[in-house]
Amino acid sequence: MIQMTLRQLRYFDALARHGHFGRAAESCSISQPALSMQIKEMEEALGGVLLERSARQVSLTKFGEEIVQRVREILRSVDELGDFARASRDRLAGRLRIGMIPTIAPYLLPKVIENLARMHPELDIHVRETLTPKLIKEVVEGRLDTAIVALPVSEPSLTEVVCFSENFLLVRPGEDEGTPVPSHETLREMRLLLLEEGHCFRDQALSFCNMQSPPREVLDASSLSTLVQMVGAGIGVTLIPEMAVGVETRSATVSVARFKDPQPSRTIGMVWRKTSPLAGQLQQISEVVCLAAEALREQRKAGSSTRRSRT
Repeated sequence: MIQMTLRQLRYFDALARHGHFGRAAESCSISQPALSMQIKEMEEALGGVLLERSARQVSLTKFGEEIVQRVREILRSVDELGDFARASRDRLAGRLRIGMIPTIAPYLLPKVIENLARMHPELDIHVRETLTPKLIKEVVEGRLDTAIVALPVSEPSLTEVVCFSENFLLVRPGEDEGTPVPSHETLREMRLLLLEEGHCFRDQALSFCNMQSPPREVLDASSLSTLVQMVGAGIGVTLIPEMAVGVETRSATVSVARFKDPQPSRTIGMVWRKTSPLAGQLQQISEVVCLAAEALREQRKAGSSTRRSRT
Protein backbone atom coordinates (compact mmCIF):
# COMPACT_ATOMS: atom_id res chain seq x y z
CA MET A 1 0.00 0.00 0.00
CA ILE A 2 1.28 3.45 -0.92
CA GLN A 3 1.93 5.52 2.22
CA MET A 4 1.67 9.31 1.82
CA THR A 5 0.58 12.07 4.14
CA LEU A 6 -1.81 14.91 3.51
CA ARG A 7 1.03 17.26 4.40
CA GLN A 8 3.14 15.83 1.56
CA LEU A 9 0.29 16.39 -0.88
CA ARG A 10 0.04 20.04 0.17
CA TYR A 11 3.80 20.47 -0.14
CA PHE A 12 3.77 18.99 -3.64
CA ASP A 13 0.87 21.22 -4.67
CA ALA A 14 2.75 24.29 -3.40
CA LEU A 15 5.90 23.25 -5.26
CA ALA A 16 3.96 22.70 -8.48
CA ARG A 17 2.40 26.17 -8.15
CA HIS A 18 5.60 28.07 -7.30
CA GLY A 19 8.07 26.09 -9.42
CA HIS A 20 10.73 26.87 -6.84
CA PHE A 21 11.73 25.06 -3.64
CA GLY A 22 12.49 28.24 -1.70
CA ARG A 23 9.20 29.99 -2.48
CA ALA A 24 7.19 26.80 -1.94
CA ALA A 25 8.88 26.21 1.41
CA GLU A 26 8.18 29.78 2.47
CA SER A 27 4.51 29.47 1.52
CA CYS A 28 4.28 26.27 3.60
CA SER A 29 6.21 27.78 6.54
CA ILE A 30 8.86 25.05 6.57
CA SER A 31 12.55 24.91 5.70
CA GLN A 32 13.65 24.16 2.15
CA PRO A 33 15.57 20.97 3.15
CA ALA A 34 12.49 19.67 4.99
CA LEU A 35 10.31 20.31 1.94
CA SER A 36 12.82 18.60 -0.34
CA MET A 37 12.91 15.57 1.96
CA GLN A 38 9.11 15.27 2.02
CA ILE A 39 8.89 15.45 -1.78
CA LYS A 40 11.62 12.83 -2.09
CA GLU A 41 9.70 10.51 0.24
CA MET A 42 6.56 11.08 -1.84
CA GLU A 43 8.43 10.15 -5.03
CA GLU A 44 9.70 6.97 -3.39
CA ALA A 45 6.19 6.06 -2.24
CA LEU A 46 4.80 6.56 -5.74
CA GLY A 47 7.72 4.91 -7.47
CA GLY A 48 8.25 7.70 -9.97
CA VAL A 49 10.01 11.03 -10.48
CA LEU A 50 7.67 14.00 -10.02
CA LEU A 51 10.06 16.85 -10.72
CA GLU A 52 12.85 17.94 -13.03
CA ARG A 53 15.24 19.84 -10.81
CA SER A 54 17.61 22.63 -11.90
CA ALA A 55 19.66 25.22 -10.04
CA ARG A 56 17.01 27.96 -10.34
CA GLN A 57 13.66 26.24 -10.68
CA VAL A 58 11.79 22.98 -10.84
CA SER A 59 9.28 21.73 -13.38
CA LEU A 60 6.90 18.80 -13.37
CA THR A 61 7.67 15.63 -15.27
CA LYS A 62 4.89 14.09 -17.34
CA PHE A 63 4.24 11.77 -14.40
CA GLY A 64 4.20 14.77 -12.06
CA GLU A 65 1.67 16.60 -14.23
CA GLU A 66 -0.68 13.64 -14.03
CA ILE A 67 -0.20 13.29 -10.29
CA VAL A 68 -0.70 16.98 -9.46
CA GLN A 69 -4.23 16.99 -10.92
CA ARG A 70 -5.20 14.06 -8.71
CA VAL A 71 -3.50 15.64 -5.72
CA ARG A 72 -5.53 18.81 -6.17
CA GLU A 73 -8.74 16.84 -6.41
CA ILE A 74 -7.87 15.11 -3.13
CA LEU A 75 -6.99 18.39 -1.42
CA ARG A 76 -10.17 20.02 -2.68
CA SER A 77 -12.21 17.11 -1.29
CA VAL A 78 -10.42 17.32 2.06
CA ASP A 79 -11.03 21.06 2.27
CA GLU A 80 -14.69 20.53 1.41
CA LEU A 81 -14.95 18.07 4.31
CA GLY A 82 -13.84 20.88 6.60
CA ASP A 83 -16.25 23.26 4.89
CA PHE A 84 -19.08 20.77 5.37
CA ALA A 85 -18.32 20.61 9.08
CA ARG A 86 -18.28 24.40 9.32
CA ALA A 87 -21.52 24.64 7.35
CA SER A 88 -23.25 22.46 9.92
CA ARG A 89 -22.71 25.08 12.62
CA ASP A 90 -25.31 27.68 13.46
CA ARG A 91 -22.82 30.53 13.18
CA LEU A 92 -20.15 31.78 10.79
CA ALA A 93 -16.80 30.71 12.21
CA GLY A 94 -13.41 29.37 11.18
CA ARG A 95 -11.23 30.14 8.19
CA LEU A 96 -12.58 32.26 5.33
CA ARG A 97 -10.34 32.62 2.28
CA ILE A 98 -11.54 35.55 0.23
CA GLY A 99 -10.05 37.11 -2.90
CA MET A 100 -10.48 40.62 -4.32
CA ILE A 101 -9.28 42.36 -7.45
CA PRO A 102 -6.91 45.35 -7.02
CA THR A 103 -9.47 47.92 -8.23
CA ILE A 104 -11.80 46.92 -5.38
CA ALA A 105 -9.65 45.76 -2.45
CA PRO A 106 -8.12 49.08 -1.23
CA TYR A 107 -11.53 50.79 -1.08
CA LEU A 108 -14.06 48.11 -0.13
CA LEU A 109 -11.93 45.68 1.88
CA PRO A 110 -11.55 47.76 5.09
CA LYS A 111 -15.31 48.19 5.45
CA VAL A 112 -15.99 44.51 4.61
CA ILE A 113 -13.46 43.32 7.19
CA GLU A 114 -14.83 45.76 9.77
CA ASN A 115 -18.39 44.50 9.24
CA LEU A 116 -17.42 40.82 9.24
CA ALA A 117 -15.34 41.22 12.40
CA ARG A 118 -18.24 42.93 14.17
CA MET A 119 -21.00 40.61 12.95
CA HIS A 120 -19.05 37.34 12.91
CA PRO A 121 -16.12 37.66 15.34
CA GLU A 122 -15.24 33.95 15.12
CA LEU A 123 -14.27 34.18 11.47
CA ASP A 124 -10.56 33.84 10.66
CA ILE A 125 -10.29 35.92 7.48
CA HIS A 126 -7.50 35.41 4.93
CA VAL A 127 -7.42 37.89 2.03
CA ARG A 128 -5.81 37.45 -1.40
CA GLU A 129 -5.53 40.40 -3.80
CA THR A 130 -4.73 39.62 -7.42
CA LEU A 131 -6.15 39.76 -10.95
CA THR A 132 -9.47 38.17 -11.91
CA PRO A 133 -8.13 35.17 -13.91
CA LYS A 134 -5.97 34.07 -10.98
CA LEU A 135 -8.79 34.52 -8.49
CA ILE A 136 -11.22 32.52 -10.59
CA LYS A 137 -8.68 29.72 -11.02
CA GLU A 138 -8.04 29.59 -7.28
CA VAL A 139 -11.75 29.55 -6.43
CA VAL A 140 -12.36 26.75 -8.93
CA GLU A 141 -9.42 24.76 -7.53
CA GLY A 142 -10.63 25.25 -3.96
CA ARG A 143 -7.72 27.40 -2.82
CA LEU A 144 -10.11 30.29 -2.17
CA ASP A 145 -13.62 30.03 -0.73
CA THR A 146 -14.91 33.04 -2.62
CA ALA A 147 -13.82 36.12 -4.57
CA ILE A 148 -15.18 39.63 -5.08
CA VAL A 149 -14.80 40.53 -8.74
CA ALA A 150 -16.45 42.36 -11.62
CA LEU A 151 -19.27 40.29 -13.11
CA PRO A 152 -19.96 38.34 -15.18
CA VAL A 153 -17.11 35.84 -15.09
CA SER A 154 -19.06 33.17 -17.03
CA GLU A 155 -17.46 30.17 -15.34
CA PRO A 156 -20.00 27.30 -15.38
CA SER A 157 -18.77 25.78 -12.11
CA LEU A 158 -19.25 29.01 -10.12
CA THR A 159 -22.23 30.71 -8.57
CA GLU A 160 -22.36 34.47 -9.25
CA VAL A 161 -24.18 36.83 -6.88
CA VAL A 162 -24.54 40.53 -7.72
CA CYS A 163 -23.71 42.85 -4.81
CA PHE A 164 -23.78 46.36 -6.33
CA SER A 165 -23.01 48.47 -9.39
CA GLU A 166 -20.92 51.61 -9.68
CA ASN A 167 -20.14 54.18 -12.35
CA PHE A 168 -16.77 55.12 -13.83
CA LEU A 169 -15.75 58.76 -13.54
CA LEU A 170 -13.44 60.82 -15.74
CA VAL A 171 -10.26 62.15 -14.12
CA ARG A 172 -8.64 65.14 -15.89
CA PRO A 173 -5.94 67.67 -15.01
CA GLY A 174 -7.10 70.30 -12.51
CA GLU A 175 -7.20 73.07 -15.12
CA ASP A 176 -9.91 71.19 -17.02
CA GLU A 177 -12.39 71.74 -14.17
CA GLY A 178 -15.70 73.02 -15.57
CA THR A 179 -14.93 72.30 -19.23
CA PRO A 180 -17.36 70.11 -21.21
CA VAL A 181 -17.11 66.40 -20.47
CA PRO A 182 -15.96 64.55 -23.60
CA SER A 183 -18.13 61.87 -25.17
CA HIS A 184 -16.77 58.38 -25.51
CA GLU A 185 -16.05 59.14 -29.18
CA THR A 186 -14.00 62.21 -28.23
CA LEU A 187 -12.27 60.25 -25.49
CA ARG A 188 -10.80 57.94 -28.14
CA GLU A 189 -8.88 60.90 -29.54
CA MET A 190 -7.39 61.91 -26.18
CA ARG A 191 -4.36 60.49 -24.40
CA LEU A 192 -6.10 57.84 -22.36
CA LEU A 193 -4.16 56.30 -19.47
CA LEU A 194 -5.08 52.72 -18.58
CA LEU A 195 -4.14 49.91 -16.25
CA GLU A 196 -1.79 47.33 -17.69
CA GLU A 197 -3.06 44.24 -19.46
CA GLY A 198 -4.68 41.65 -17.24
CA HIS A 199 -6.91 44.08 -15.33
CA CYS A 200 -10.60 43.69 -16.18
CA PHE A 201 -11.04 47.43 -15.50
CA ARG A 202 -8.78 48.14 -18.48
CA ASP A 203 -11.04 46.09 -20.74
CA GLN A 204 -14.13 47.84 -19.38
CA ALA A 205 -12.64 51.28 -20.09
CA LEU A 206 -11.71 50.26 -23.63
CA SER A 207 -15.20 48.88 -24.18
CA PHE A 208 -16.76 52.22 -23.16
CA CYS A 209 -14.57 53.98 -25.71
CA ASN A 210 -15.45 51.39 -28.39
CA MET A 211 -11.77 50.55 -28.69
CA GLN A 212 -10.49 47.02 -29.27
CA SER A 213 -7.01 48.08 -28.21
CA PRO A 214 -5.50 51.41 -27.09
CA PRO A 215 -3.42 53.66 -29.36
CA ARG A 216 0.32 53.07 -29.14
CA GLU A 217 0.99 56.28 -27.28
CA VAL A 218 -1.24 55.31 -24.37
CA LEU A 219 0.70 54.67 -21.16
CA ASP A 220 -0.12 51.74 -18.88
CA ALA A 221 0.08 51.63 -15.08
CA SER A 222 -0.13 48.93 -12.43
CA SER A 223 -2.49 50.78 -10.08
CA LEU A 224 -5.26 53.39 -10.08
CA SER A 225 -3.10 55.53 -7.81
CA THR A 226 -0.40 55.74 -10.47
CA LEU A 227 -2.96 56.60 -13.15
CA VAL A 228 -4.35 59.51 -11.12
CA GLN A 229 -0.88 60.86 -10.32
CA MET A 230 0.02 60.72 -14.03
CA VAL A 231 -3.13 62.72 -14.81
CA GLY A 232 -2.15 65.24 -12.14
CA ALA A 233 1.20 65.60 -13.90
CA GLY A 234 -0.61 66.55 -17.11
CA ILE A 235 0.20 63.37 -19.03
CA GLY A 236 -3.38 62.49 -20.02
CA VAL A 237 -6.82 61.52 -18.72
CA THR A 238 -8.17 58.35 -17.18
CA LEU A 239 -11.27 56.59 -15.88
CA ILE A 240 -11.56 55.26 -12.33
CA PRO A 241 -14.38 53.51 -10.46
CA GLU A 242 -16.46 55.75 -8.25
CA MET A 243 -15.45 53.98 -5.02
CA ALA A 244 -11.80 54.92 -5.66
CA VAL A 245 -12.32 58.67 -6.14
CA GLY A 246 -12.09 59.77 -2.51
CA VAL A 247 -8.90 57.85 -1.85
CA GLU A 248 -7.02 58.37 -5.10
CA THR A 249 -7.72 62.05 -5.86
CA ARG A 250 -7.03 63.61 -2.47
CA SER A 251 -3.29 63.97 -3.13
CA ALA A 252 -3.42 64.88 -6.83
CA THR A 253 -4.25 68.12 -8.64
CA VAL A 254 -7.03 66.70 -10.79
CA SER A 255 -10.68 67.32 -11.60
CA VAL A 256 -13.35 64.63 -11.58
CA ALA A 257 -16.42 64.63 -13.81
CA ARG A 258 -19.34 62.37 -14.62
CA PHE A 259 -20.15 61.28 -18.13
CA LYS A 260 -23.59 61.85 -19.60
CA ASP A 261 -26.06 58.98 -19.42
CA PRO A 262 -25.72 56.17 -20.10
CA GLN A 263 -22.67 56.32 -17.86
CA PRO A 264 -19.97 53.65 -18.02
CA SER A 265 -20.29 51.28 -15.09
CA ARG A 266 -19.45 47.86 -13.75
CA THR A 267 -21.27 45.26 -11.68
CA ILE A 268 -19.49 43.88 -8.62
CA GLY A 269 -20.36 40.59 -7.02
CA MET A 270 -19.16 37.44 -5.30
CA VAL A 271 -18.40 34.06 -6.83
CA TRP A 272 -17.98 30.65 -5.24
CA ARG A 273 -18.08 27.01 -6.30
CA LYS A 274 -21.55 25.63 -6.89
CA THR A 275 -20.47 22.54 -4.95
CA SER A 276 -19.22 24.50 -1.93
CA PRO A 277 -20.78 23.34 1.35
CA LEU A 278 -20.37 26.95 2.51
CA ALA A 279 -22.81 28.30 -0.10
CA GLY A 280 -25.35 29.35 2.56
CA GLN A 281 -22.73 31.14 4.63
CA LEU A 282 -21.21 32.78 1.56
CA GLN A 283 -24.65 34.09 0.64
CA GLN A 284 -24.76 35.75 4.07
CA ILE A 285 -21.32 37.22 3.51
CA SER A 286 -22.43 38.64 0.15
CA GLU A 287 -25.09 40.58 2.08
CA VAL A 288 -22.33 41.97 4.33
CA VAL A 289 -20.47 43.09 1.19
CA CYS A 290 -23.61 44.84 -0.03
CA LEU A 291 -23.93 46.66 3.30
CA ALA A 292 -20.28 47.73 3.12
CA ALA A 293 -20.74 49.11 -0.39
CA GLU A 294 -23.85 51.00 0.68
CA ALA A 295 -22.00 52.48 3.65
CA LEU A 296 -19.21 53.70 1.35
CA ARG A 297 -21.79 55.21 -0.99
CA GLU A 298 -23.40 57.11 1.90
CA GLN A 299 -19.98 58.35 3.03
CA ARG A 300 -19.28 59.71 -0.46
CA LYS A 301 -22.64 61.47 -0.54
CA ALA A 302 -22.03 63.01 2.87
CA GLY A 303 -18.54 64.12 1.84
CA SER A 304 -19.87 65.62 -1.38
CA SER A 305 -22.58 67.55 0.49
CA THR A 306 -20.00 68.89 2.96
CA ARG A 307 -17.74 70.12 0.17
CA ARG A 308 -20.65 71.87 -1.56
CA SER A 309 -21.69 73.60 1.65
CA ARG A 310 -18.20 75.05 2.05
CA THR A 311 -18.12 76.57 -1.43
